[in-house]
Amino acid sequence: MGHGHDHNHAHGANKKALLISFFITTGYMVIEAVGGFLTNSLALLSDAGHMLSDSVSLGVGVLAFVLGEKVANYSKTYGYKRFEILAALFNGVTLTLISLYIFYEAYHRFIDPPEVASIGMLSIGIIGLVVNIVVAWILLKGDTEENLNLRAAFLHVVGDLLGSVGAVVAALLIMFFQWGWADPLASVIVAILVLISGWRVTKDAVHVLMEGTPKNIELDDIIRTIENIPEICGIHDLHVWSITSGQNAMSCHAVVSGELSIHDSQRLLRLIEHELEHKGIGHVTVQMENKDHPHEDSLMCQNEHTDHNHQH
Repeated sequence: MGHGHDHNHAHGANKKALLISFFITTGYMVIEAVGGFLTNSLALLSDAGHMLSDSVSLGVGVLAFVLGEKVANYSKTYGYKRFEILAALFNGVTLTLISLYIFYEAYHRFIDPPEVASIGMLSIGIIGLVVNIVVAWILLKGDTEENLNLRAAFLHVVGDLLGSVGAVVAALLIMFFQWGWADPLASVIVAILVLISGWRVTKDAVHVLMEGTPKNIELDDIIRTIENIPEICGIHDLHVWSITSGQNAMSCHAVVSGELSIHDSQRLLRLIEHELEHKGIGHVTVQMENKDHPHEDSLMCQNEHTDHNHQH
């Protein structure tokens, strides 16, 4: 019960952090976009473009949390929790596309640097920096370690924050040294940071969607934990995956010694669940088998037999 309560509390806090961040970011994104056009600054426009993706990602993130709360049904037996991962994937791809567009624009500006209103650029850049620091602080109070959706949004905002720093520095260089190339250079630095963030978020989201083993789970440790239980001779067909951020599941076939009564089987299951809960796995499915008649036609066993035959 405690674990579920903590998860719900964290879920509510994450949703609130995203909602507040969404309103702040959207409001300032409009200001920065208008300022970018008026001052003719690509650094501000690229940061505004990044903030637009922030705004969309935060909005989609909130929607993901709302949809994730919908109960499971016959059509979606796990509910809508995976929408959170789809939102993170969408954010990652968006970040990547935005970075490529900034590179394209910066290339043209390096060749023909336009006039930039540096004082206006500096003022808007400083305000943007403060806004991004506030939003990053709000998101950091959520669960950015475990929750991929929230982490994706946080990385967006950190990229924005660095983009604002770039815009401020570029504005100062234009004001004091008339270095027109500082504006596209600042936008390129932002684009590189955006591209790195986009790649990482996309890779993590695809890993979850491909039913990859969660990063915080050590399979050998899981196998040892189960096989250390005296009645269990061995396990096979082991699968560990993430339903959504912070919710891991496992299924396996456990070969037991001798015939077990229903009471003994239940006791073993409870013991396995208890041990694995401390390993970060909350949803456990185990099929018990007698060691004299083990179930050998599982996917993992087939793969093992196929590999063995290939070797011979």
